[in-house]
Amino acid sequence: MQNEKTTSNRRSFLKTTGKITAATVVAGSVVPRVHAAENNTIQVALIGCGGRGTGAARDALSVQNGPVKLVAMADVFQNRLDNSLKSLKKIKGDQVDVPEDRQFIGFDAYRQAMDCLRPGDVAIFATPPAFRWVHFGYAIGKGLNVFMEKPVTADGPTTRKMLALGKQSIEKNMKVGVGLMCRHALDRIELLDRIRQGDVGDIVLMRAYRLHGPVGFFASPPKPEGISDLLYQVQRFHSFIWASGGCYNDFYIHNIDECCMMKDAWPVAAQALGGRHYRGDSVDQNFDNYSVEYTFADGARLFLEGQTIANCYSDHSSWLHGTKGSALISVSGHSYDKCRIFSDQNTSIDNQNIVWKYSKPPVRSYQKEWDDLVDAIRQDKPYNEVENGAIASLVSSMGRMAAHTGRIVTYDEILNSDHELAPDIDKLTWDSPAPLPADANGKYPVPQPGIVTDREY
Repeated sequence: MQNEKTTSNRRSFLKTTGKITAATVVAGSVVPRVHAAENNTIQVALIGCGGRGTGAARDALSVQNGPVKLVAMADVFQNRLDNSLKSLKKIKGDQVDVPEDRQFIGFDAYRQAMDCLRPGDVAIFATPPAFRWVHFGYAIGKGLNVFMEKPVTADGPTTRKMLALGKQSIEKNMKVGVGLMCRHALDRIELLDRIRQGDVGDIVLMRAYRLHGPVGFFASPPKPEGISDLLYQVQRFHSFIWASGGCYNDFYIHNIDECCMMKDAWPVAAQALGGRHYRGDSVDQNFDNYSVEYTFADGARLFLEGQTIANCYSDHSSWLHGTKGSALISVSGHSYDKCRIFSDQNTSIDNQNIVWKYSKPPVRSYQKEWDDLVDAIRQDKPYNEVENGAIASLVSSMGRMAAHTGRIVTYDEILNSDHELAPDIDKLTWDSPAPLPADANGKYPVPQPGIVTDREY
């Protein structure tokens, strides 16, 4: 690893200062509470300082109902922490108070960052999803409120862990948000109300699309010299199923979740197709395209099409069809004010048979989810999205596994699966082997539908 000596010295220094900081944590009950009137500032620790974590921290600092301050940051990559801190300071100024002794680097940095908080403060989890249950368990012990990015699991065993931890967090009165912001979008909420009132009749079919060129870390070239397999996989987490659920879970979970939100149910089974086409020297585990049919208990279907190929037709939308009409759930990605209902099955944007269209001023749902979380903390209202986040992640994994194995996968099967993709992730250190070993040529195993069918690789 490059700069190992320098990094180790810095880690030693930060571990020492972390212990000193931990000794100053306010003692008290592990049950979160609204901060006392003389100091009602909610302190925030950011764990995972990439683009997604930086955006979450920015939204946390933008709430209007009382002061919020960023006081600690953690990552395994120094440059990501440095870039995030620089960006947040530029945007939020004096709301960012993260001196060097509250900047932590390493696989145990999450503990040091959370040790800087008081019970009732907020920890943001924006690391690769595989680490979510580890970090959440520590937050529960500290009595912290939490915002965790999606997805929150990548397999059945960790979903079971998250569901159990979610119950513990409810018992401790923790407020927990999950980054499925479409559930906070005001246009989707009003559409759901109208569906429940019967405006489209019974839902029989839903369609969802996310078709675009390569983004994020969808593909990865062979590992370069100077970085371990473990850090390479953590750095490029979209490429590796153990770290993120692959592009399937990370890219498609919003479409899946908002459709299930409208159906007010989770699918019971999935069958799927998919394949790798234009790979070059890429060593990631993703398919270039996925076509998945989810089945609900009442026989309704959700068809999901995902594609990550350059220069092809692009679409990012979700639709539904009922016995009395159809509806647009989302279009143009995650736009905030596009929902509408049609009196027929023609879902063209230009369809003149619109019987309802969301017409209120748009509200950015990324911000709204933070406004709702902080309001729940200050007003001490029940607020816990762990179960929904875990099940949405599980349903994503169900569709992914169906494509990767070439067979029907049921909800019960994926939930009760014993294939934990990274079973010892809570024990990782700088020198640990990667959960996904490379072969002698530096290549990683990829799914082989019809050949490897009891697990994904």
